[in-house]
Amino acid sequence: MFSSTTEQRVYYADTDHGGVAYYASYLRRFEVGRTELLRELGIEQGELDREGILLPVVEVKCEYKSPALYNDIILIETSIMKIGNKSITFSYGILRKEGRKLLAQGHTVNVFAKGTSSTEIPPDIRKKLEKS
Repeated sequence: MFSSTTEQRVYYADTDHGGVAYYASYLRRFEVGRTELLRELGIEQGELDREGILLPVVEVKCEYKSPALYNDIILIETSIMKIGNKSITFSYGILRKEGRKLLAQGHTVNVFAKGTSSTEIPPDIRKKLEKS
């Protein structure tokens, strides 16, 4: 399946007093990676919003392997693991660019929804996802 790599810096705002990336900042990195992967496939979040389609996270797992530190350059590697009828499962690896050390890994399950109800993946979106 399709994968994407996004590069980012760990900013002071991402860290605790000791200069270590705050645990929840990794979930934000998952969001960045997912958004960029979808953008590379021609799926824009703004376009989904205009169509009333939401893509909420219904499951998340993150395993922390080693700390990201203030000013590190990190790589967010994002892949599509599974395309269901109403959901997509994404996998993530967060690596320190220098030495490509794995810092965290995990996955999210995102469900297509209209309002508060799940909905099947729209055919045009499915086509873009399956081309990956």
